[in-house]
Amino acid sequence: MFARRAVSKALLREASASASFKRFASTKSLRETLKEVIPAKQEQLKKLKVEHSQTVVGDVKVENIIGGMRGLKAMLWEASVLDPVEGIRFHGLSIPDCQKVLPPAPGGKEIIAESMLWLLLTGQVPTPEQTRELSREFAEKGDLPKFVEDLIDSLPQTLHPMTQLGVGVAALNHDSQFQVAYEKGMKKSEYWTHTLEDCLTLIARLPALAARIYRNVYKPGSELAGIDKNLDLVGNYTKLLGYGNNHSLTEYLRLYIALHGDHEGGNASAHTAHLVGSTLSDPYLSYSAALLALAGPLHGLANQEVLRWQLAMQKEIGDNISHENIKDYLWKTLNSGQVVPGYGHGVLRNPDPRFVALQEFCQARPELKESPIIQMVNRTSEVAPGVLKEHGKTKNPYPNVDATSGCVLYHYGLTEFKYYTVIFGVSRALGALTQLVWARALGLPLERPKSVSLDVLQKLVKA
Repeated sequence: MFARRAVSKALLREASASASFKRFASTKSLRETLKEVIPAKQEQLKKLKVEHSQTVVGDVKVENIIGGMRGLKAMLWEASVLDPVEGIRFHGLSIPDCQKVLPPAPGGKEIIAESMLWLLLTGQVPTPEQTRELSREFAEKGDLPKFVEDLIDSLPQTLHPMTQLGVGVAALNHDSQFQVAYEKGMKKSEYWTHTLEDCLTLIARLPALAARIYRNVYKPGSELAGIDKNLDLVGNYTKLLGYGNNHSLTEYLRLYIALHGDHEGGNASAHTAHLVGSTLSDPYLSYSAALLALAGPLHGLANQEVLRWQLAMQKEIGDNISHENIKDYLWKTLNSGQVVPGYGHGVLRNPDPRFVALQEFCQARPELKESPIIQMVNRTSEVAPGVLKEHGKTKNPYPNVDATSGCVLYHYGLTEFKYYTVIFGVSRALGALTQLVWARALGLPLERPKSVSLDVLQKLVKA
């Protein structure tokens, strides 16, 4: 009897301990469970990269599937093509070609947004008269609806300018011609015409929207200038920002916005606009999504990171801007595990032609040639490629456009770092919206790639 009771008590204790373990296991938090699951998946992915990166699954290599689709030719993009050696070409024209043939603004010398947009949309070089007519249309359409002004004014001053830009562009879809026509029922052959009208209206309103955000965040209470019907798009943008009397900054922004307008379709913002547009979302919604992609640190924030890094170097080495001091600072950056911002590119394997064009702009202006920050950019570009080649971990050791673009803005007094990506957003609309027009004109389908899990991919490579 006593023995049976002892055994029963032992069994109860064992059962109780087992139940306690089960309760403990079943009450693990989501975070605790993921900490157990993730390492195995990380190891599985690492093994696939090491053993099967070049294995072809279907029609693509494993490295394309797990490497962000980098280099995978799987997208139609009409306006521009980026060659690793030659750089960007717009309908076959290089940047120097465009600088020679595309009309500037009256009284200016640099490419303007209107002439670049005409080229992107049509593949043709516009006449000065055609360019001016497009400028007038943008000026006529450039004012924001009152409800959008009120919406932007209601946003907290602390909300990131790119978030505000995305909100404002999405709200503009209230006036979408494409959306109204689609709801009424239109032929597919008419999609592109209504898309074009939305795109032109959106481009026209971007300067007023972007300038209002700048005023609210950085200069609250200051008066906003009105749109001048005789100015080009960027001329009005600079005026609205409060820098209308600075002809050099206006010319720089004309060049900057034209050069940044398109860089083929594989970059994150352009691809996002194309993807969202493939669902037949109107251009406002499509480009709003693209702006949120552009706001990511790995995409549109690069020039402000360059500027921070350059200013930190300037502070450390002082007035002695020697090649040796710059070289030491470059190695200090690399040895700390950081990258050198403004160098390298996902596609290019030569110096970025956009960087070259901006450097030529700087060399033609005495105030920029004498600017300490621009001198630092120049000397860094002379030293950095050699250091990066010696370091050996960079496929492209040459400067890209971000190596200088933000530094010129800083020199001219536009020093609010977080706003730089908004200017980029005003620019990239040219190419992203061009492709939306052509996607509808060509009847391109809903974008729908096939995805696989790590387990399925592992089975496929073994097959």
